[in-house]
Amino acid sequence: MNKEEKHDLVLALADQIKEYGNFYITDTADLTVAKVNNIRRQCFEADITMQVAKNSLIKKAMEAAGGDFAPIYDVLKGSSSILFSKSATAPAKLIKALRKKGDKPVLKAAYIDSSVFIGDNQLDTLTKLKSKEQLIGEIVGLLQSPAKNVISALQSGGSIIAGVVKTLQERG
Repeated sequence: MNKEEKHDLVLALADQIKEYGNFYITDTADLTVAKVNNIRRQCFEADITMQVAKNSLIKKAMEAAGGDFAPIYDVLKGSSSILFSKSATAPAKLIKALRKKGDKPVLKAAYIDSSVFIGDNQLDTLTKLKSKEQLIGEIVGLLQSPAKNVISALQSGGSIIAGVVKTLQERG
């Protein structure tokens, strides 16, 4: 790979980092070509983009993308693959499924909406993350709940008051 090709790869990776906002760095060393191709196929089916690149180029792409990726730099050793996805949990779920059949890929780090997760021990946590939309929906539901209770109380209280007024009018 010549200098121009490396530069183009760094720019492409930086663009993907900005576009997706979520990425996982995994160790796929010592896997056969057939196994890597199988992982690529499963990534494609799960709408995940997989890119194998040298650690130095991944680091340069992170620097070019801007943001605080410094905690990730320490894990950029050995063979690295980078997985991009719009879904924060899809790559974690795929890695977990792949690990049922073997010991790779191993999670080195994940960057999810400006949060950094380091180490393979974070895999279970990453599979359980909720999306922004899910969290917003829960917050809206929590905020609406007290308002619904007040409206319900007012409506039932209003019918009681109306009943009392009607009774008084009938007597009066």
